[in-house]
Amino acid sequence: MLRRVWKLLRRVGRAVPGAAMAGGAAGGASAATLPENKAEAIYHVYDGGGVKATGPALLVRKSLADRVSLSAQYYVDAVSNASIDVVTTASPFKETRTAWDLGADTLVRDSLVSVGVSRSSEPDYIAEAVNADVSHEVFGGMTTVSLGFTRARDQVGKKGDRGWIDQASHWQYRAGVTQILTPRWLVSLNAEAVADSGYLGSPYRAARVFGAAVPERNPRTRSSRAVKARTLYDTGAQLPGSSVRAEFRRYWDNWDIKATTTEFGFAKYLGERFLLDATMRFYAQDKALFYSDNAQVETVYVSRNRQLSSFKSTSVGARLSYTWPRLPPGWDVKLVGAYERKSFRFSDFTDLRTGKTYSYDANVLQLMVLANF
Repeated sequence: MLRRVWKLLRRVGRAVPGAAMAGGAAGGASAATLPENKAEAIYHVYDGGGVKATGPALLVRKSLADRVSLSAQYYVDAVSNASIDVVTTASPFKETRTAWDLGADTLVRDSLVSVGVSRSSEPDYIAEAVNADVSHEVFGGMTTVSLGFTRARDQVGKKGDRGWIDQASHWQYRAGVTQILTPRWLVSLNAEAVADSGYLGSPYRAARVFGAAVPERNPRTRSSRAVKARTLYDTGAQLPGSSVRAEFRRYWDNWDIKATTTEFGFAKYLGERFLLDATMRFYAQDKALFYSDNAQVETVYVSRNRQLSSFKSTSVGARLSYTWPRLPPGWDVKLVGAYERKSFRFSDFTDLRTGKTYSYDANVLQLMVLANF
């Protein structure tokens, strides 16, 4: 019975955007099993707030001798940027970002050990990271405990200036536990701690002090914490082929930013080949201690970065996947289309062109081909 439920939850999880509740929790509960062999091709489009980003992403994962699983991912973003920050303090621009990830997973008794490296680059920014994670099953596979660590380094540049102007370092520590409560219900609790140091702003962004534009000045250190609770329930007994999920995340840092994220989702099979997944997400954030739309006092630190302001956002999304019929044994191929509508409303960030509080909407489209073999 338990294996049948997990098979359903894991299939539903692969259809949830952004590795949401079903995928994350189910993956943790199957820690003593190597990830499936798979290949994914994705084309994405983001359009909102003056920013348009498009590009493909490719992922391939293959196991060797049933002991090691290797993965490689390549991602490209063609960005056209005319956001509110750009059009009010600089000129619109276009650039291309590329990123790659390499990973390896291996089984050690009841534990899954994962390591990976990644690198992303654009004309004025390079980010590199290494990570290691361990997840271990206890109590007969009913509980999975996980620990992880990421070390990252960024090189920050500015167009028109030769070489790199500064750098930033990042350390992330994470821990989590996933518990199967009943054959149809699981919960998970995850926590993370992040420490950042170095250049944590943008060389292009300007703040306002007494109405005059000045370069933003951010602290060179930042520490943050976050906890996230998730639950997933198989509602197949009430509505065949369905599940519901919920997630709550609380974030806080020493810049005095506090934020909450609440998400709800519902997945339902439509016949044998179609799976529909719907998601609704709410986000609310308080401003940083040194944020000001137009500072009236000269201070050591000052920023007008809207991402550090007080704002709320909502998003509604849907994803439909189709399982390709008549394939060789062991193969599972899906065609997937996903759409998400995002809305951002700022409380204390003004559009200098109109003098009104800023807001915008964004659209996200993804087209995917997913194959497990």
